[in-house]
Amino acid sequence: MIVGIPISFVSPTEGSIREQPLIPLFYGSIAGIIIIFFYSGYKERKRKQEERRKRRSKK
Repeated sequence: MIVGIPISFVSPTEGSIREQPLIPLFYGSIAGIIIIFFYSGYKERKRKQEERRKRRSKK
C-alpha cells in the first residue's frame, strides 16, 4: 500500500510524473493503511483484555 502512493503520481513504465495522478489508487492506499492501523490497535486491545481476564480469574 505504501508503494501505491508514489505509483499514483509517477508512471512506473516511463518514470515520469503523471499529469493527472491516479486519485483512486492514492486514496485507496491511504484508506488501506488507516484500516490496518485501526485493526492492529483493535487486536491489541482485545489481547490485553483477554490477558486481564486470565489474571483476574487466577486470583
